[in-house]
Amino acid sequence: MIDLHCHSLFSDGTDAPEALARRADAAGLAALALTDHDTLSGLPGFLATQPLVKTRLIPGLELSCQFMNMELHILGLFIDPWAPRLQQRIDDIRRRREQRNAGMIERLRALKITITLEEVAAMAPTRLLSRVHFAKALVHRGAAGSRQDAFARLIGDGCPGHVPFRVLAPGEVARWISDAGGVAVLAHPGRSSNRGFRWEEAMLDLKRQGIVGFEAYYGEYGPAEQRYFCDLARKLDMVPCGGSDYHGANKPGLALGSGRGTLQVPDEVLGALEARRPGRAPDQRLEPSQT
Repeated sequence: MIDLHCHSLFSDGTDAPEALARRADAAGLAALALTDHDTLSGLPGFLATQPLVKTRLIPGLELSCQFMNMELHILGLFIDPWAPRLQQRIDDIRRRREQRNAGMIERLRALKITITLEEVAAMAPTRLLSRVHFAKALVHRGAAGSRQDAFARLIGDGCPGHVPFRVLAPGEVARWISDAGGVAVLAHPGRSSNRGFRWEEAMLDLKRQGIVGFEAYYGEYGPAEQRYFCDLARKLDMVPCGGSDYHGANKPGLALGSGRGTLQVPDEVLGALEARRPGRAPDQRLEPSQT
């Protein structure tokens, strides 16, 4: 099995990139992609572990975009983490994130919660601060009963302490990824909309914008969702990707490779994705399993 979606402590996970590689190797995974949010910082250490493990280590990242009034997450797989243009673009995202974080501090102060960036940074093992770290700091300060409470009342989308992050368009994200030699895949579409949403037309639009596949296999899908997305991938000639979305202790109960115990992403997905990389003819197709 393979796992093409996980996070390290360089974004909102809790494991070091090198530890993820060793964990995947111990689990017998054929391949693992590290896809941290908005950062390439964990990839050098992750890839440097390759000589020590049998698991194939794949460089990736995860970027957010706006589409049809939804926030979508796009995975970039097989990217070149040293591509100068990609590094510049990620640096720009980092600067905008820092501006957003400062704005959230001001909004929380307006709510009489005098939290500081230093308090938030103390909750993060690296320089990248996300809302997860804000939530931890709010719980530590006593301003929220739990991380879930912090998101529900204070820093979740639309809450008074939240500052929207300037989002990208799917085509822009796909172009960034393609320019860096990678392929763009939509993460967990079943978690981006309500259960009544029909993805056929939306996915065709995303395909036209450069998205080559989507997660038909995901750790939190039920059997019906997996069948639906596998059928849709076949119908639209897109790659049925998949992964656990492992975050370590920040998402208890999720394991690399197996998700909540039933995830099985076929090895053949790798070949189907590589056939869609820039400069390669899409001559390899995958018939997705529904089991």
